[in-house]
Amino acid sequence: MSLQPDGETDMQQERVLIQKIRSLPRDKVSAVEDFVDFLSQKNRDYLLLQAGNNLAEQAFKKVWDNSEDQEYDRL
Repeated sequence: MSLQPDGETDMQQERVLIQKIRSLPRDKVSAVEDFVDFLSQKNRDYLLLQAGNNLAEQAFKKVWDNSEDQEYDRL
């Protein structure tokens, strides 16, 4: 494998993927599109969950980081 900048590798992978999709029958292309939509939604859900977790962590930081709860931290 040659050492290429990530952009070139990404473009090459994209071209290969597009060629593979073009070689499929129409009904299979539809299935690929459905799968891509599924993966995109899954990624959006993950990002939303991560954002919520980050907000919750910031909101509860004062509650979690206190001297009274240090005993629980050692468990």
